[in-house]
Amino acid sequence: MKRVGIRDVAQRAGVSISTVSNALNRPHMVSAPLVERVRSAADQLGYVPLHAAQQLRAGRSGLLGMTVINIANPFFADMVAGAEDAASAAGLRVLVGNSSDDVAKERDHLELFERVQVEGALVSPFGPLEPWLQRLRGRGIPVVLVDAVDDTGELPSVSFDDVGGGRLAAEHLLASGRRRLAFVGARAAVRQVRERLQGARAAVAEHPEATLEPIWTERTTSEIGQRFGEQLARRDPGERPDGLVVSNDHLAIGLVHGLVSSGVRVPEDVAVVGYDDIEFAAIAAVPLTSVRQPAREMGRTAAEMLLARINGRGELGDVVYQPELVVRASTAGAS
Repeated sequence: MKRVGIRDVAQRAGVSISTVSNALNRPHMVSAPLVERVRSAADQLGYVPLHAAQQLRAGRSGLLGMTVINIANPFFADMVAGAEDAASAAGLRVLVGNSSDDVAKERDHLELFERVQVEGALVSPFGPLEPWLQRLRGRGIPVVLVDAVDDTGELPSVSFDDVGGGRLAAEHLLASGRRRLAFVGARAAVRQVRERLQGARAAVAEHPEATLEPIWTERTTSEIGQRFGEQLARRDPGERPDGLVVSNDHLAIGLVHGLVSSGVRVPEDVAVVGYDDIEFAAIAAVPLTSVRQPAREMGRTAAEMLLARINGRGELGDVVYQPELVVRASTAGAS
């Protein structure tokens, strides 16, 4: 039987060969209707890209797919490194898709995983992905969620107790005498951020004299943190929060820099707790107190769970890691 080629797809879709290549491999370069027309033609003809066909003849792709929300955050980079540790030990490689806080990119990565027929997928979701995850599973590609849980209970997961982490951070500030707290983070729609705020609110609710102000940023980079730190510094001291729970360390390090460069002392005037305990937290100009997440271990555990499912070693239960507070100079030494 003659193998279906890219020329056949182009003819069926009524487009050029280069358009087919772009639609299948670089969909951001082609209009959405054209991408759909090309993919529909490819599906009708049973077209398999050459590299995928070679993999199929070998009986397996040798790849695990992995999506992360933003690999610029060292937390996600460490999580990928942990997954690579486990995959390498099994003779596999990890194909990483960086969503960059973009739902459309995230879905494109999942579609790519399907096309190259990864043996399994590790997904750290940014947006709602149920139809795409179900499609992967329908193709026989097992999925494990990382740094997230599945409310339906259908997908196994490796996650972190973010409610407990947010509570731990706020309790630490309250124990040091702080009463005007703020939670600084981006995208309340993101489950992890929402749960961290929930935990912080629960801690503050136990102190009637304490308050918690949510402060939302557009993104969680150190540059944006610096800008928000400078804005907080311009508030009157009596109106300024005296304790900050920050949704990740990148943002927190920037906040500390913005406060200190504007003449606000950390921790004397404002105590700051970050989240993730990335490597830079310990060596920042003001070493950062942070809620530690074992990112590399989480990635490795998730990959091992996925490999077990691929190899038919039975169902494994979900894994939930517990928070640990690492206290440093950004909260220590002042009450």
